[in-house]
Amino acid sequence: MSQLIISVGREFGSGGRVIAEELAKRFQIPIYDRHLITEIAQQTGMSAEEIEKYNEAPKSRIISRRVRGYSNSIEDNIAEMQFKFIYDHAKAGESFVVVGRCSETKLREFDGLVSLFILGDMDAKIKRVMEVYEMDEHHAKEFIIQKDKKRKRYHNYHVQLHWGDSRLYDLCINSSRLGIDGTVDMLENYIKARIGK
Repeated sequence: MSQLIISVGREFGSGGRVIAEELAKRFQIPIYDRHLITEIAQQTGMSAEEIEKYNEAPKSRIISRRVRGYSNSIEDNIAEMQFKFIYDHAKAGESFVVVGRCSETKLREFDGLVSLFILGDMDAKIKRVMEVYEMDEHHAKEFIIQKDKKRKRYHNYHVQLHWGDSRLYDLCINSSRLGIDGTVDMLENYIKARIGK
């Protein structure tokens, strides 16, 4: 396998982004997550803060319209720019890790794709969010629910199968069982086995 694309879907608080970053280091390939926001900001002239506001957000159904394939929705247009960015890099033969962006579906045609979904137990996710964002337990749980609801709406709007549906991914893993480092170790071994096929 000459090209390796690691797609990482994740529940909020599961450590998915940290896992993706560590996999990128171990396989010595770039990661596209927040970096996409910088790229699109440069292309559009918008600030990174403006792009972040609409990043992985479902469009507003009230004010959005699509005519002849074109949308007046900023959310739609930013999503399409991100899909095109990762597709173009994959088409060019680049190896990389990508976090979210419906990449498990948008890049499905590439043989080098390994799609992962990271989930976690709610108590472990709450603990992690409390530590990272300095929140109390109640607000951490609400934050997790809100973030995952947003991700689910975004994903299910752009692709047919549902966010977190195991049929979309090569492997789904609960990071609460092995911890972040143990999960990365296991995924590294799985990916190496796939590369060696």
